[in-house]
Amino acid sequence: MKTRTTARARATRATLAAIGSISILALAACATPSQGSASANVGLPDAITLSVPYSPGGGTDTWARFIAPYLSATMDGEPTVLVENVPGGESITGSNQFVNRGGTDGTTVLVTSGTTYIQALLGRSGVEFDFSKMEPLMLNGTGGVAYVSASTGITGIDDLVNYDKTLSYGGISATGLDLTLLQAFDVLGVDIDATFGFEGRGPARLALERGETTLDYQTTSAYLSQVQPSVDAGTVVPLFSFGVLEDGKIVRDPALPDLPTLEEAYESVNGKEPSGDSYVAYKAFLVPGYVYQKGIWANEGTPEAVVDSYRSAARAISTDADFIDKSEDILGGYPLLPGDVAAAALAEAFSIPATVRQYTLDMLATKYDITL
Repeated sequence: MKTRTTARARATRATLAAIGSISILALAACATPSQGSASANVGLPDAITLSVPYSPGGGTDTWARFIAPYLSATMDGEPTVLVENVPGGESITGSNQFVNRGGTDGTTVLVTSGTTYIQALLGRSGVEFDFSKMEPLMLNGTGGVAYVSASTGITGIDDLVNYDKTLSYGGISATGLDLTLLQAFDVLGVDIDATFGFEGRGPARLALERGETTLDYQTTSAYLSQVQPSVDAGTVVPLFSFGVLEDGKIVRDPALPDLPTLEEAYESVNGKEPSGDSYVAYKAFLVPGYVYQKGIWANEGTPEAVVDSYRSAARAISTDADFIDKSEDILGGYPLLPGDVAAAALAEAFSIPATVRQYTLDMLATKYDITL
């Protein structure tokens, strides 16, 4: 376990180094209360509510409550930071409430997860939020690994594409983060039998271990802690990871350097890189769903000074030694990023072409009998 933690820590340091020069300039420009005058805090909130559109105790709620004290300590004026849960409708209820009532002064900001983004990308009925117009303040990504039970006889990607049976998959919701796994197998041209309604990835993993399903995916941190022992024991076989984004391309996850990405897996059996509607759709949902999965957002029209204050706080938090040490389990070893670092990639991701959205909706309807 020590070796794996070190690998993730190296990945974190590498990403932080990439934004280090930006951080230094930004922190110099945005003086903290001890460095500037009291007027530096004019117009900035003295109390902040993190609006979480999920139930207490879940992954997004845990993430927000972990971030809260660091945000309070590093934000200009050291405001009080509280968490408010507004669950419902796969995060649509709370997100709608935020865009309609959250205001633009920064006193209330929205905490998001990949499922929130997917609702918008799919054009779900009732969605009133538009991330292409909102301001990303701070973001934290994750990775994921698809794997199968060794009982299938599959030993790698070549066996997978030639498998003459149907893999069974246990998911939570086809319109949540499971969508990326479904899209990945659509890219590979491999049909799977999916059952939805599991309460979490943990129960889905246990179903595979009991032999009730044969295909699963887990986030990188869960994979390393919960699945790697089964890999070592030879009872499960990893297929590919979702990778990370680097200069616009998906590359190997630094925390999983020995695992190929979906792109590499596809190329190894087809002799060319993936392309076409299926891959365009996969990547369109992958970037917001995983690369920038967790986030804090402000409404359109929030003053630049308020947005900059949050982003400066993100830079300060990301380099805090105590935060880096304690964030391993919560952030999965992936760094906290200020929103401007990812703004361009997110703007592109949320400007999803209608044809890509329709392809995804058709895929869900045709393969999984899910009509939205």
